[in-house]
Amino acid sequence: MDVLVEYLPFLIPLIIIEWILAITALIHVLRHSHYKFGNKSFWIVVVLFVQIIGPIVYFIFGRGEE
Repeated sequence: MDVLVEYLPFLIPLIIIEWILAITALIHVLRHSHYKFGNKSFWIVVVLFVQIIGPIVYFIFGRGEE
C-alpha cells in the first residue's frame, strides 16, 4: 500500500489525462461518421477498451476528413 501512495502524484494526472482523451475521442466518434477505416462501433470499442492507446490510435489513424 505504501508503494501506491508513493506513486499517487504520478498516477492521478495520468488517469485524468486518460479520461480526457477517452471522452474527447468518444465524443468525436459519436458526432462524425467518416473514418479512414473501420466503422463507428469498431472505434467505440477501441477508444473505450484499449485505455490510453485507444484514443491516441483513433486520433492518428481513424479520424477521417471533416
